[in-house]
Amino acid sequence: MFEINIVFFVMGILLFVSVLVSRISTRLGMPLLLTFLGMGMLAGEEGFGIKFDNFTVATIISQMSLAMILLDGGLRTKLKVFRIALKPAVALASWGVLASVAILGVFATFYLHIDWKLGVLMAAIVGSTDAAAVFSLLRNSGVQLNERIQATLELESGINDPMAILLVSLFIGMIVKPEAASLGGTLLMLVQQLGLGLGFGLLAGKILAMLLSKIRLAEGLYALMIASGGLLVFSLTNLFDGSGFLAVYLVGVMVGNSHNSSTQHVLNVMDGLAWLAQAAMFLVLGLLVTPSRVWSHGFDALIIAGCLIFVARPLAVWSSLKWFNKYANKEIAYISWVGLRGAVPITLAIIPMMEGVQREHAQLLFDVAFEVVILSLLIQGTTIGWIAQKLNMILPPKPEPLDNREVWLAEKLAVNLLSFEVASGSDAENSHPQALTRQFGNASLFALVRDNQTINVNMTTQMQAGDIAWYVLPEDLGDEFALQFASADKQLREQQFYGEFVVNPDVKLRELAFMYGLKIQDDVADSTLLAAFRHAFGDVPVAGDCLDWDGVRVTVKELDEKSYVKSFGLKLPKK
Repeated sequence: MFEINIVFFVMGILLFVSVLVSRISTRLGMPLLLTFLGMGMLAGEEGFGIKFDNFTVATIISQMSLAMILLDGGLRTKLKVFRIALKPAVALASWGVLASVAILGVFATFYLHIDWKLGVLMAAIVGSTDAAAVFSLLRNSGVQLNERIQATLELESGINDPMAILLVSLFIGMIVKPEAASLGGTLLMLVQQLGLGLGFGLLAGKILAMLLSKIRLAEGLYALMIASGGLLVFSLTNLFDGSGFLAVYLVGVMVGNSHNSSTQHVLNVMDGLAWLAQAAMFLVLGLLVTPSRVWSHGFDALIIAGCLIFVARPLAVWSSLKWFNKYANKEIAYISWVGLRGAVPITLAIIPMMEGVQREHAQLLFDVAFEVVILSLLIQGTTIGWIAQKLNMILPPKPEPLDNREVWLAEKLAVNLLSFEVASGSDAENSHPQALTRQFGNASLFALVRDNQTINVNMTTQMQAGDIAWYVLPEDLGDEFALQFASADKQLREQQFYGEFVVNPDVKLRELAFMYGLKIQDDVADSTLLAAFRHAFGDVPVAGDCLDWDGVRVTVKELDEKSYVKSFGLKLPKK
């Protein structure tokens, strides 16, 4: 019992200290994943002396943690994301991975003077982006990107694991049992991985969502049911040689988009489980590492990471997205940059250790993969916001509710409670809280909070800067309602970006030309503004897409809940 309690104590203190240190990491702009990885290395045999080299246990913990992270990511993925970026994400997750692996594999083979199969295996291990890193860093980067970029990156990282696993399995087989490897077997494996992952994920997700809507449980058990159901589907799909990672991600998508009382309140719990999974996974992977041995390959790993980041990934992304005319060059450049590597490459690097690849070669693969992950998080992970700013990719922060909570009155009946903070100089300041609802017929005041206390609202009540006002309000009106609470400075920045005027999507180009003296070709003059944007950016224009006619810039300003354009902003040229 003493040894068991020592293990619990060490793991507890590592997790606890990692969470505390994460505050410093955030202030320094360092990815939190590096904090957990660093704590694991610090606790290892060349740090505090914990010797851990059980690759089987590390693989079990890593795969279970990745399944939990993908499940949580799926729960937060709206179906409209698939409408925006499914085809480009599939291209990146298939051809993009193949192209990246091919380019990096050739380079690694010649640079390291190793057998080509080993070089391509090394490239396959680090060839796919990592869902844990992408979900975590994009959603905590503090920058607002347009939905096309965000959706493409998140979908790519959520569905590209099957291709990477397939390539790793293929080249391990070619090294260990070359006589058993065949093109037909490889294609069959790919179809089986994708087909079963897709089928099991969609079917199980639909069944789990239906069960959650029918079964009445204690509130705390819903998250447990979702987590256990996800792990069940993950393991069952793997047993049938399908892609468990794809299946569990799709389960999350199906459950997260089934709007009912049992699924809406579990996101915070699942978020905590996902963070625990990330922390545990990176701590364990850090414990596997012997720093002095890993750093002996430091220069080689730096060169390989440089080739991956600056050559292989950009070429793979460009060749995948060049067929989609809606991606501007700067968007392709940014997607290329956010090709984050994380736990998946390290987990894949363990497989050669367990599958009989020569120990010396397997150790090289693990050490290089580990350093590539470190370098990717350091170089790319710390510069997500800076690169977005340099490429002018950041949208102005739009006024939005401070908080949004659903109160379920019946199985299929809910009301939204939205809160708004009164900014200094806003329209809400010095106004009666109920007066702001006049143009919103289905809105009503719920509570007004000042100095952490509710105050009684009477005929003479006026809101002050810093007050928090809660309203019963439809969720789709939240952003429009929030404009009344935004500071003049925030409204000015939004106006400077989108323009002074709001234009309806159905307006004809001929009408715009007449009103603003624009030169519009006769063959498109009767087209609507929305049709012009769809011609330029595909079926799904997103906020920030813009077209310019004679210096008059028209920009997509607002989308509805289904990602259809709700309004455009029009900006006149400066005189």
